[in-house]
Amino acid sequence: MARGSLNAQPTTFNQFNPDMATKVKPLADRVLVEAAAAEETTKGGIIIPDTAKEKPQRGKVIATGTGRVADDGKVTPLSVKVGDEILYGKYSGTELNLDGKDYMIMRESDIYAVLN
Repeated sequence: MARGSLNAQPTTFNQFNPDMATKVKPLADRVLVEAAAAEETTKGGIIIPDTAKEKPQRGKVIATGTGRVADDGKVTPLSVKVGDEILYGKYSGTELNLDGKDYMIMRESDIYAVLN
């Protein structure tokens, strides 16, 4: 091993591919969701400061896994598909920031509803 190679600066996730969000493939029963923007104002017109904004609970499905694998090895396909608008739990999934956008990876069981 060359001397000094251990001191190399780590590369960030975004340096590998600028269009990484479309290259992410969730596994099994997980989905990649683009989180909707947080509300800026209330219905009455009051501006909400950044510290008081709630996490969005809706988003758009960007990519899906192949489905859940049962104990007998059969794959059950997901009921959501790419492009669906969904509602999910407030504290569900894992947050990601790819290319300056907020994404979530979550299990299909964390999704409450598909919006029409």
